[in-house]
Amino acid sequence: MDILTNEEISNIRSSVDIVDIISKYIPLTQKGKNYFGVCPFHDDHSPSMSVSKEKQIYTCFTCGATGNVFKFIQDYQNISFREALKTVANYAGISVNIGKIQNKIVPNQELYDIYVIADNCTDNTAKVAKEAGAIVYERFDSTKKTKGYALNWFLQQKIEEDAPYDAFFIFDADNIVDKNFIKNMNKKLCQGEDVVQGYRDIKNPTDSWITAGYAIFYWTLHRFYHLARYNIGLSPLLNGTGFMVRFDVVKPNGWDTQTLTEDIEFSLKRIIAGKRLGWATDAIVYDEQPVGFKQSWSQRSRWTVGHIQCMHKYTKDLAMAAKKNKTLMNFDGLLYIIGSIPMFVITLILLLTNFAIYAGTGMSAAELIWNLVRYVVPTFFLPILTGILIMALDKRPIKPMIKGLLCYPLFLGSWLVINFKCLFKRETTWEKIDHVRSIKISEVSDEEEKVVEKV
Repeated sequence: MDILTNEEISNIRSSVDIVDIISKYIPLTQKGKNYFGVCPFHDDHSPSMSVSKEKQIYTCFTCGATGNVFKFIQDYQNISFREALKTVANYAGISVNIGKIQNKIVPNQELYDIYVIADNCTDNTAKVAKEAGAIVYERFDSTKKTKGYALNWFLQQKIEEDAPYDAFFIFDADNIVDKNFIKNMNKKLCQGEDVVQGYRDIKNPTDSWITAGYAIFYWTLHRFYHLARYNIGLSPLLNGTGFMVRFDVVKPNGWDTQTLTEDIEFSLKRIIAGKRLGWATDAIVYDEQPVGFKQSWSQRSRWTVGHIQCMHKYTKDLAMAAKKNKTLMNFDGLLYIIGSIPMFVITLILLLTNFAIYAGTGMSAAELIWNLVRYVVPTFFLPILTGILIMALDKRPIKPMIKGLLCYPLFLGSWLVINFKCLFKRETTWEKIDHVRSIKISEVSDEEEKVVEKV
Protein backbone atom coordinates (compact mmCIF):
# COMPACT_ATOMS: atom_id res chain seq x y z
CA MET A 1 0.00 0.00 0.00
CA ASP A 2 1.31 3.44 -0.92
CA ILE A 3 2.01 5.85 1.91
CA LEU A 4 1.00 9.51 1.84
CA THR A 5 4.34 11.35 1.66
CA ASN A 6 5.43 14.68 3.10
CA GLU A 7 5.32 16.16 -0.40
CA GLU A 8 1.71 15.06 -0.85
CA ILE A 9 0.81 16.53 2.52
CA SER A 10 2.46 19.82 1.52
CA ASN A 11 0.40 19.80 -1.67
CA ILE A 12 -2.79 19.45 0.40
CA ARG A 13 -1.75 22.41 2.53
CA SER A 14 -0.97 24.55 -0.52
CA SER A 15 -4.36 23.70 -2.03
CA VAL A 16 -6.18 25.84 0.53
CA ASP A 17 -5.83 29.40 1.80
CA ILE A 18 -5.32 29.60 5.56
CA VAL A 19 -7.28 32.85 5.69
CA ASP A 20 -10.31 31.17 4.13
CA ILE A 21 -10.08 28.16 6.46
CA ILE A 22 -9.62 30.11 9.71
CA SER A 23 -12.46 32.46 8.66
CA LYS A 24 -14.78 29.47 8.88
CA TYR A 25 -14.08 29.30 12.63
CA ILE A 26 -13.40 32.89 13.76
CA PRO A 27 -14.10 36.31 12.16
CA LEU A 28 -11.04 37.92 10.55
CA THR A 29 -10.48 41.56 9.62
CA GLN A 30 -7.80 42.64 7.16
CA LYS A 31 -5.28 45.24 8.37
CA GLY A 32 -2.56 45.86 5.82
CA LYS A 33 -1.16 42.61 4.45
CA ASN A 34 -2.35 40.45 7.36
CA TYR A 35 -5.69 39.46 8.87
CA PHE A 36 -6.54 39.72 12.56
CA GLY A 37 -9.01 37.99 14.85
CA VAL A 38 -9.67 37.05 18.47
CA CYS A 39 -7.39 34.15 19.43
CA PRO A 40 -9.44 31.05 20.31
CA PHE A 41 -6.61 29.48 22.31
CA HIS A 42 -6.72 31.83 25.30
CA ASP A 43 -9.10 34.27 26.96
CA ASP A 44 -8.61 36.96 24.34
CA HIS A 45 -10.58 40.20 24.60
CA SER A 46 -8.95 42.01 21.68
CA PRO A 47 -7.79 40.68 18.31
CA SER A 48 -4.30 39.38 19.04
CA MET A 49 -4.10 36.63 16.40
CA SER A 50 -2.46 37.56 13.11
CA VAL A 51 -2.97 35.42 10.00
CA SER A 52 -0.46 35.85 7.16
CA LYS A 53 -1.78 35.17 3.68
CA GLU A 54 1.77 35.43 2.35
CA LYS A 55 3.37 32.94 4.77
CA GLN A 56 0.23 30.84 5.30
CA ILE A 57 0.66 30.79 9.07
CA TYR A 58 -1.12 32.24 12.10
CA THR A 59 0.49 33.73 15.20
CA CYS A 60 -0.97 34.98 18.46
CA PHE A 61 1.15 37.76 19.93
CA THR A 62 -0.25 37.18 23.41
CA CYS A 63 -0.22 33.45 24.08
CA GLY A 64 2.34 32.49 21.41
CA ALA A 65 0.10 30.03 19.56
CA THR A 66 1.36 29.59 16.01
CA GLY A 67 1.32 27.15 13.13
CA ASN A 68 -0.08 26.34 9.74
CA VAL A 69 -3.61 25.40 8.71
CA PHE A 70 -3.18 21.81 9.97
CA LYS A 71 -2.09 23.01 13.41
CA PHE A 72 -5.02 25.43 13.68
CA ILE A 73 -7.60 22.76 12.87
CA GLN A 74 -5.87 20.26 15.15
CA ASP A 75 -5.88 22.59 18.17
CA TYR A 76 -9.23 24.25 17.50
CA GLN A 77 -11.11 20.96 17.18
CA ASN A 78 -8.85 19.07 19.61
CA ILE A 79 -8.21 16.30 17.10
CA SER A 80 -5.15 14.39 15.88
CA PHE A 81 -2.88 15.52 13.10
CA ARG A 82 -4.24 12.79 10.86
CA GLU A 83 -7.80 13.98 11.43
CA ALA A 84 -6.83 17.61 10.88
CA LEU A 85 -5.13 16.71 7.62
CA LYS A 86 -8.24 14.88 6.40
CA THR A 87 -10.40 17.88 7.36
CA VAL A 88 -8.20 20.24 5.34
CA ALA A 89 -8.17 17.78 2.43
CA ASN A 90 -11.98 17.73 2.45
CA TYR A 91 -12.03 21.55 2.26
CA ALA A 92 -9.68 21.28 -0.73
CA GLY A 93 -11.84 18.60 -2.37
CA ILE A 94 -9.06 16.03 -2.16
CA SER A 95 -9.86 12.43 -1.23
CA VAL A 96 -7.47 11.07 1.42
CA ASN A 97 -7.18 7.67 3.05
CA ILE A 98 -6.28 8.60 6.62
CA GLY A 99 -4.70 5.20 7.19
CA LYS A 100 -2.12 5.91 4.52
CA ILE A 101 -0.54 8.90 6.25
CA GLN A 102 3.14 8.45 6.94
CA ASN A 103 3.77 7.72 10.62
CA LYS A 104 6.87 9.86 10.93
CA ILE A 105 5.23 13.13 10.05
CA VAL A 106 6.46 15.98 12.24
CA PRO A 107 3.69 18.58 12.71
CA ASN A 108 4.65 22.05 11.52
CA GLN A 109 7.87 20.78 9.97
CA GLU A 110 7.38 23.15 7.05
CA LEU A 111 7.68 26.07 9.47
CA TYR A 112 11.37 25.52 10.15
CA ASP A 113 14.53 24.16 8.55
CA ILE A 114 17.36 22.35 10.31
CA TYR A 115 20.87 23.34 9.25
CA VAL A 116 24.09 21.63 10.26
CA ILE A 117 27.36 23.53 9.84
CA ALA A 118 30.00 20.83 9.42
CA ASP A 119 32.91 23.08 10.36
CA ASN A 120 36.32 21.61 9.51
CA CYS A 121 34.90 18.12 10.08
CA THR A 122 37.10 15.14 9.23
CA ASP A 123 34.53 12.49 10.15
CA ASN A 124 31.17 11.54 8.62
CA THR A 125 29.17 14.34 10.30
CA ALA A 126 27.94 15.75 6.99
CA LYS A 127 26.82 12.34 5.69
CA VAL A 128 24.96 11.40 8.89
CA ALA A 129 23.27 14.82 9.11
CA LYS A 130 22.11 14.66 5.46
CA GLU A 131 20.71 11.16 5.95
CA ALA A 132 18.76 12.44 8.98
CA GLY A 133 17.16 15.15 6.82
CA ALA A 134 19.24 18.20 7.77
CA ILE A 135 20.52 20.78 5.30
CA VAL A 136 24.30 20.56 5.57
CA TYR A 137 26.81 23.35 4.95
CA GLU A 138 30.41 22.18 4.91
CA ARG A 139 33.13 24.68 5.76
CA PHE A 140 36.89 24.20 5.65
CA ASP A 141 39.15 26.98 6.95
CA SER A 142 42.26 26.05 8.92
CA THR A 143 42.93 29.67 9.98
CA LYS A 144 39.49 30.62 11.32
CA LYS A 145 38.16 27.71 13.35
CA THR A 146 36.06 29.24 16.14
CA LYS A 147 32.26 29.01 16.29
CA GLY A 148 31.97 32.74 15.74
CA TYR A 149 33.60 32.47 12.31
CA ALA A 150 31.42 29.50 11.36
CA LEU A 151 28.23 31.30 12.40
CA ASN A 152 29.16 34.43 10.48
CA TRP A 153 30.06 32.39 7.39
CA PHE A 154 26.67 30.68 7.45
CA LEU A 155 24.58 33.74 8.27
CA GLN A 156 26.24 35.83 5.56
CA GLN A 157 25.00 33.30 3.02
CA LYS A 158 21.47 33.44 4.43
CA ILE A 159 21.62 37.26 4.33
CA GLU A 160 22.71 37.25 0.68
CA GLU A 161 19.88 34.84 -0.13
CA ASP A 162 17.40 37.01 1.79
CA ALA A 163 16.22 33.76 3.36
CA PRO A 164 12.57 33.79 4.55
CA TYR A 165 13.25 33.23 8.26
CA ASP A 166 12.04 35.14 11.29
CA ALA A 167 14.77 33.84 13.59
CA PHE A 168 17.53 31.27 14.10
CA PHE A 169 18.15 28.90 17.00
CA ILE A 170 21.81 28.15 17.70
CA PHE A 171 22.94 24.83 19.18
CA ASP A 172 26.22 22.99 19.69
CA ALA A 173 26.81 19.58 18.16
CA ASP A 174 26.52 17.70 21.46
CA ASN A 175 23.25 19.32 22.57
CA ILE A 176 19.98 17.59 23.36
CA VAL A 177 16.98 19.86 22.88
CA ASP A 178 13.81 19.69 24.96
CA LYS A 179 10.65 18.90 23.00
CA ASN A 180 9.08 22.26 23.97
CA PHE A 181 12.13 24.40 23.20
CA ILE A 182 10.87 25.89 19.91
CA LYS A 183 7.35 26.48 21.24
CA ASN A 184 8.60 28.28 24.34
CA MET A 185 11.13 30.34 22.41
CA ASN A 186 8.45 31.26 19.89
CA LYS A 187 6.40 32.75 22.74
CA LYS A 188 9.29 35.10 23.43
CA LEU A 189 9.55 35.95 19.74
CA CYS A 190 5.84 36.76 19.61
CA GLN A 191 6.24 38.97 22.69
CA GLY A 192 8.77 41.11 20.83
CA GLU A 193 12.04 39.67 22.17
CA ASP A 194 14.70 39.58 19.47
CA VAL A 195 17.64 37.85 21.21
CA VAL A 196 16.80 35.27 23.89
CA GLN A 197 18.95 32.85 25.86
CA GLY A 198 17.39 29.53 26.84
CA TYR A 199 18.09 27.45 29.92
CA ARG A 200 21.41 25.68 29.33
CA ASP A 201 21.44 22.62 31.53
CA ILE A 202 24.02 19.84 31.87
CA LYS A 203 23.16 16.39 30.56
CA ASN A 204 25.96 14.60 32.45
CA PRO A 205 26.13 16.26 35.91
CA THR A 206 26.96 13.10 37.85
CA ASP A 207 29.68 11.69 35.56
CA SER A 208 32.53 13.20 37.62
CA TRP A 209 33.29 15.92 40.15
CA ILE A 210 34.21 18.12 37.18
CA THR A 211 30.83 17.76 35.46
CA ALA A 212 29.15 18.29 38.83
CA GLY A 213 31.11 21.53 39.21
CA TYR A 214 29.89 22.71 35.82
CA ALA A 215 26.30 21.77 36.70
CA ILE A 216 26.24 23.65 40.02
CA PHE A 217 27.95 26.62 38.37
CA TYR A 218 25.36 26.80 35.57
CA TRP A 219 22.38 26.26 37.88
CA THR A 220 23.63 29.11 40.05
CA LEU A 221 24.35 31.30 37.02
CA HIS A 222 20.87 30.76 35.55
CA ARG A 223 18.92 31.58 38.71
CA PHE A 224 21.11 34.19 40.41
CA TYR A 225 22.38 35.94 37.28
CA HIS A 226 20.22 35.43 34.19
CA LEU A 227 16.78 35.09 35.82
CA ALA A 228 17.47 37.66 38.53
CA ARG A 229 18.69 40.28 36.08
CA TYR A 230 15.91 39.61 33.61
CA ASN A 231 13.25 39.97 36.32
CA ILE A 232 14.51 43.42 37.38
CA GLY A 233 14.88 44.77 33.85
CA LEU A 234 18.60 44.20 33.34
CA SER A 235 20.11 42.13 30.57
CA PRO A 236 21.19 38.49 30.74
CA LEU A 237 24.00 37.32 28.48
CA LEU A 238 24.14 34.70 25.76
CA ASN A 239 25.57 31.48 27.07
CA GLY A 240 27.16 29.87 24.03
CA THR A 241 24.31 27.62 22.93
CA GLY A 242 20.55 27.21 23.16
CA PHE A 243 19.70 30.76 22.17
CA MET A 244 17.52 32.50 19.60
CA VAL A 245 18.34 35.53 17.49
CA ARG A 246 15.88 37.30 15.21
CA PHE A 247 17.09 37.39 11.61
CA ASP A 248 16.63 41.17 11.43
CA VAL A 249 19.20 41.58 14.22
CA VAL A 250 22.03 39.92 12.27
CA LYS A 251 21.09 41.14 8.76
CA PRO A 252 23.13 44.37 8.94
CA ASN A 253 26.50 42.86 9.94
CA GLY A 254 26.09 39.10 10.29
CA TRP A 255 27.68 37.52 13.36
CA ASP A 256 30.46 40.10 13.62
CA THR A 257 32.64 38.85 16.49
CA GLN A 258 36.42 38.34 16.83
CA THR A 259 36.97 36.99 20.34
CA LEU A 260 37.04 33.43 21.68
CA THR A 261 33.80 34.08 23.56
CA GLU A 262 31.63 35.20 20.66
CA ASP A 263 28.49 34.84 22.79
CA ILE A 264 29.71 37.31 25.43
CA GLU A 265 31.03 39.69 22.77
CA PHE A 266 27.70 39.70 20.92
CA SER A 267 25.86 40.29 24.21
CA LEU A 268 28.08 43.21 25.20
CA LYS A 269 27.65 44.87 21.80
CA ARG A 270 23.88 44.65 22.23
CA ILE A 271 24.07 46.12 25.75
CA ILE A 272 26.29 48.99 24.54
CA ALA A 273 23.66 49.69 21.88
CA GLY A 274 21.02 49.83 24.62
CA LYS A 275 19.40 46.53 23.60
CA ARG A 276 18.25 44.19 26.37
CA LEU A 277 18.57 40.43 25.84
CA GLY A 278 15.77 38.07 26.83
CA TRP A 279 15.71 34.97 28.99
CA ALA A 280 13.54 31.84 28.68
CA THR A 281 13.65 29.50 31.68
CA ASP A 282 11.35 26.98 30.01
CA ALA A 283 13.33 26.71 26.76
CA ILE A 284 15.78 23.99 27.81
CA VAL A 285 18.85 22.67 26.04
CA TYR A 286 21.16 20.05 27.54
CA ASP A 287 24.89 20.48 27.05
CA GLU A 288 27.68 17.95 27.60
CA GLN A 289 30.66 19.03 29.71
CA PRO A 290 34.16 17.52 29.98
CA VAL A 291 34.60 14.67 32.42
CA GLY A 292 38.35 15.07 32.95
CA PHE A 293 40.24 17.92 34.59
CA LYS A 294 42.67 18.45 31.68
CA GLN A 295 39.93 19.15 29.15
CA SER A 296 38.07 21.29 31.67
CA TRP A 297 41.24 23.30 32.31
CA SER A 298 41.72 23.89 28.58
CA GLN A 299 38.06 24.83 28.02
CA ARG A 300 37.88 27.25 30.93
CA SER A 301 41.22 28.75 29.90
CA ARG A 302 39.71 29.62 26.51
CA TRP A 303 36.67 31.11 28.22
CA THR A 304 38.91 33.20 30.46
CA VAL A 305 41.02 34.40 27.53
CA GLY A 306 37.84 35.31 25.67
CA HIS A 307 36.63 37.23 28.72
CA ILE A 308 39.94 39.12 28.87
CA GLN A 309 39.67 39.88 25.15
CA CYS A 310 36.16 41.28 25.65
CA MET A 311 37.35 43.28 28.66
CA HIS A 312 40.12 44.90 26.61
CA LYS A 313 37.82 45.51 23.67
CA TYR A 314 34.62 46.76 25.32
CA THR A 315 35.36 48.17 28.80
CA LYS A 316 35.78 51.70 27.45
CA ASP A 317 32.64 51.48 25.29
CA LEU A 318 30.60 50.13 28.21
CA ALA A 319 31.87 52.91 30.47
CA MET A 320 31.04 55.56 27.88
CA ALA A 321 27.59 54.04 27.31
CA ALA A 322 26.94 54.00 31.07
CA LYS A 323 28.00 57.65 31.33
CA LYS A 324 26.00 58.76 28.28
CA ASN A 325 22.81 56.78 28.77
CA LYS A 326 22.86 56.74 32.57
CA THR A 327 21.19 53.33 32.55
CA LEU A 328 21.72 50.59 35.11
CA MET A 329 21.89 48.03 32.29
CA ASN A 330 25.04 49.58 30.81
CA PHE A 331 26.63 49.89 34.25
CA ASP A 332 25.72 46.29 35.06
CA GLY A 333 27.40 45.15 31.84
CA LEU A 334 30.51 47.10 32.85
CA LEU A 335 30.55 45.47 36.28
CA TYR A 336 30.25 42.04 34.70
CA ILE A 337 33.21 42.45 32.38
CA ILE A 338 35.56 43.91 35.01
CA GLY A 339 34.09 42.33 38.16
CA SER A 340 36.37 39.31 38.29
CA ILE A 341 39.49 41.47 38.32
CA PRO A 342 38.87 43.23 41.68
CA MET A 343 37.93 39.92 43.30
CA PHE A 344 41.11 38.31 42.05
CA VAL A 345 43.28 41.29 43.11
CA ILE A 346 41.75 41.45 46.61
CA THR A 347 42.25 37.72 47.13
CA LEU A 348 45.85 37.94 45.97
CA ILE A 349 46.57 40.99 48.17
CA LEU A 350 45.15 39.27 51.26
CA LEU A 351 47.31 36.19 50.73
CA LEU A 352 50.49 38.11 49.91
CA THR A 353 49.98 40.49 52.84
CA ASN A 354 49.82 37.63 55.31
CA PHE A 355 52.93 36.02 53.89
CA ALA A 356 54.76 39.36 53.82
CA ILE A 357 53.99 39.98 57.49
CA TYR A 358 55.12 36.47 58.34
CA ALA A 359 58.33 36.90 56.37
CA GLY A 360 59.00 40.13 58.22
CA THR A 361 58.58 38.25 61.49
CA GLY A 362 55.50 40.25 62.24
CA MET A 363 53.58 37.11 63.12
CA SER A 364 54.31 33.58 64.18
CA ALA A 365 53.77 30.49 62.01
CA ALA A 366 50.75 29.60 64.15
CA GLU A 367 49.26 33.06 63.57
CA LEU A 368 49.88 32.75 59.84
CA ILE A 369 48.16 29.37 59.71
CA TRP A 370 45.24 30.68 61.76
CA ASN A 371 44.78 33.70 59.47
CA LEU A 372 44.82 31.46 56.41
CA VAL A 373 42.35 29.06 58.03
CA ARG A 374 40.00 31.93 58.87
CA TYR A 375 40.10 32.96 55.23
CA VAL A 376 40.12 29.56 53.56
CA VAL A 377 37.44 27.79 55.65
CA PRO A 378 34.59 30.25 54.89
CA THR A 379 35.78 30.42 51.31
CA PHE A 380 35.61 26.63 51.13
CA PHE A 381 32.19 26.18 52.69
CA LEU A 382 30.38 29.09 51.06
CA PRO A 383 30.30 27.47 47.58
CA ILE A 384 29.00 24.23 49.13
CA LEU A 385 26.22 26.10 50.90
CA THR A 386 25.43 27.96 47.68
CA GLY A 387 25.22 24.66 45.81
CA ILE A 388 22.87 23.19 48.40
CA LEU A 389 20.72 26.32 48.28
CA ILE A 390 20.40 26.33 44.49
CA MET A 391 19.51 22.64 44.37
CA ALA A 392 16.93 23.14 47.12
CA LEU A 393 15.37 26.06 45.24
CA ASP A 394 15.31 24.05 42.00
CA LYS A 395 14.02 20.92 43.78
CA ARG A 396 16.95 18.87 42.50
CA PRO A 397 18.06 15.68 44.27
CA ILE A 398 21.11 16.40 46.41
CA LYS A 399 22.22 12.81 47.12
CA PRO A 400 23.67 12.06 43.62
CA MET A 401 25.60 15.34 43.83
CA ILE A 402 27.27 14.88 47.25
CA LYS A 403 30.71 14.22 45.77
CA GLY A 404 30.33 17.12 43.38
CA LEU A 405 29.24 19.46 46.18
CA LEU A 406 32.26 18.60 48.33
CA CYS A 407 34.56 19.17 45.38
CA TYR A 408 32.81 22.32 44.13
CA PRO A 409 35.18 24.68 46.03
CA LEU A 410 38.08 22.99 44.24
CA PHE A 411 36.34 23.53 40.90
CA LEU A 412 35.93 27.25 41.63
CA GLY A 413 39.40 27.48 43.15
CA SER A 414 40.99 26.03 40.04
CA TRP A 415 39.24 28.78 38.08
CA LEU A 416 41.10 31.32 40.21
CA VAL A 417 44.39 29.67 39.19
CA ILE A 418 43.25 29.66 35.55
CA ASN A 419 42.55 33.41 35.75
CA PHE A 420 46.04 34.04 37.08
CA LYS A 421 47.63 31.81 34.43
CA CYS A 422 45.75 33.49 31.59
CA LEU A 423 47.12 36.90 32.57
CA PHE A 424 50.50 35.68 31.33
CA LYS A 425 49.79 32.75 28.98
CA ARG A 426 46.73 32.97 26.81
CA GLU A 427 45.43 29.75 25.30
CA THR A 428 43.61 30.37 22.03
CA THR A 429 43.32 26.94 20.43
CA TRP A 430 40.03 25.06 20.33
CA GLU A 431 39.83 21.46 21.48
CA LYS A 432 36.78 19.23 21.11
CA ILE A 433 35.18 17.54 24.11
CA ASP A 434 35.53 13.78 24.31
CA HIS A 435 32.12 12.14 24.39
CA VAL A 436 32.23 9.17 26.73
CA ARG A 437 28.68 7.86 26.42
CA SER A 438 25.38 8.39 24.65
CA ILE A 439 22.65 10.20 26.57
CA LYS A 440 18.98 10.21 25.53
CA ILE A 441 16.56 13.08 26.07
CA SER A 442 14.39 10.78 28.19
CA GLU A 443 17.24 10.47 30.73
CA VAL A 444 17.22 14.18 31.52
CA SER A 445 13.93 15.77 30.50
CA ASP A 446 11.53 14.28 33.07
CA GLU A 447 13.45 15.61 36.04
CA GLU A 448 14.01 18.95 34.36
CA GLU A 449 10.30 19.50 33.77
CA LYS A 450 9.84 19.38 37.55
CA VAL A 451 12.56 22.00 37.97
CA VAL A 452 11.09 24.40 35.41
CA GLU A 453 7.71 24.28 37.11
CA LYS A 454 9.31 25.56 40.31
CA VAL A 455 11.41 28.37 38.81
